[in-house]
Amino acid sequence: MNEINTRATTKTDEDVVIVSAARSPFSKFGGVLKEMHSIDIAVKVMEGVLDRKKLEKSIVDVIYYGMCIQSEAAIEYNVNARQAMLRAGFPPETLSLTIDRACCSSLTAIHLGYKDIRLSEADVVMAVGTENMSNTPFVMHNVRWAKGLDQPQIKDHLFPVTYTGYKPLAYDAGEVALEHGISREEQDEWAYQSQMRYQEAKEKKVFMDEIIPIEIFQRKGEKYIFAEDEFPKPNTKLEKLAELKTVYNSLTVTAGNAPGLDAGASAIVLMKRKQANELGLDILGKIVSIASIALEPRLLAVAPAPAIEKALEKAGLTIDDIDRIEINEAFAVMPLVATKILGRGNAEKVKKLREITNVNGGAIAIGHPVGASGARILMTLLYELRRSSGRYGVCSICGGLAQGDAAVIQAE
Repeated sequence: MNEINTRATTKTDEDVVIVSAARSPFSKFGGVLKEMHSIDIAVKVMEGVLDRKKLEKSIVDVIYYGMCIQSEAAIEYNVNARQAMLRAGFPPETLSLTIDRACCSSLTAIHLGYKDIRLSEADVVMAVGTENMSNTPFVMHNVRWAKGLDQPQIKDHLFPVTYTGYKPLAYDAGEVALEHGISREEQDEWAYQSQMRYQEAKEKKVFMDEIIPIEIFQRKGEKYIFAEDEFPKPNTKLEKLAELKTVYNSLTVTAGNAPGLDAGASAIVLMKRKQANELGLDILGKIVSIASIALEPRLLAVAPAPAIEKALEKAGLTIDDIDRIEINEAFAVMPLVATKILGRGNAEKVKKLREITNVNGGAIAIGHPVGASGARILMTLLYELRRSSGRYGVCSICGGLAQGDAAVIQAE
C-alpha cells in the first residue's frame, strides 16, 4: 500500500473531517423563497448547521461563501459573506470570503477550507453555498453617461447560460453529448430516472438528514414552514419529456432534461479529527482528497470526469474503489458523459457506474440553485454512504466555461 493509499484508509488526528452538513429545502423558480435574498437563506442554514451539533458561532475561524449570480448579490451591495456572517450573529472577528466559481462555488469553498485546516491556518471552517435565481434583477446599463436620446440598455441577469463571446451552455452540452454518443433519448431517460429516484428516496425520508426547515412570513403575516424541496415533479412521464422542444438551439437539451432556476443554501462544517474528538462530536465523514480542473470552455459536459480522475489519483484510489457517485445534473448530459469516460467506454462498467450515480435523484429533480449545489452534492453523497454502509464516495460538479471540482470522501 503506497503513502497516499495509507492516507485514504488510516484515521489520524490530522484528518479533515465533516461534523455537520445541512441545507435548506430548494425552492422552484417563483416559489416560496422568491423574494428572500440569498443572504437571508444562507443565514438560516449557517445558524442551523451549527445548532445541529450545539456549536457556538465563535468556534468558526473562517467562512467561505460560494455564490454565482453576482447581480443578485449586488442587491445587498457586496461582501455578501461578511454580511451573512454578521446577520447570523458570528463574532465580527470571524474571517469570510465570497467566492464565484460558477456552479462549483460551494465545493470550491470546501476545497479552500480543507486547505486552511491542512495547513493549520484555521481550526474550524464553515463552507457555505447560496443562490436565489428567482430574485435575480434586471440590470439597467448605460444610464449614468447617457446623452440626448440615448436609451438605457436593460439586461436580464437571470440567464448566465450564455457568456459573452461564447455559445449557450445548453448548446455546447448538447453538441458534446452527441460527440460522446449520448442521444437525446438517453438524456430524457436519465431525467425521468432522476425524478423517480427522488420520489423513492423521499418516501424513505432520505432527505430529512440534509434539510433544515425554514420559517417564512408570508404577505399577510402568516408563518409558513418550508420543509420539502419544491421543484421535484412526481408526475413526470417519459413520453412527455420526449415531446419537449430543445432550448437555446441545443441539439439535445430541453427544460425536462435540465434542472430548474432554483433557490436554496447549503453549509458544511470542517475541522481536524483531533478537535472533533476533543469536543465529543460525532464525525460524519472524512475528506480524503479534493481536486479542481479547467478545460476548453465548450467542454463543460466533460469537466466532471477529469475532476473525478484527478481527485481519485490524489487519494490513491480508482473508480473501482468507489461505492457511490454524485455528479451534478447541470444537464442530464453531465453524468452520462462522465460515467462513459470513467468507464472507458466499456458498456458493462459504464452501466455499473450509472447504477451507483445519483441513486436518490439529482439536480434535475432536487433543483440547482447554482452556488449551493457543490456543497449539496457532497452532503447528499455523505449521508447516502452512511445509510448504505458504503466506504468511499466521489462527487463532482462542473461550472461555467468548463471548470470542474471533485472530492473523494470516506464515510464514518
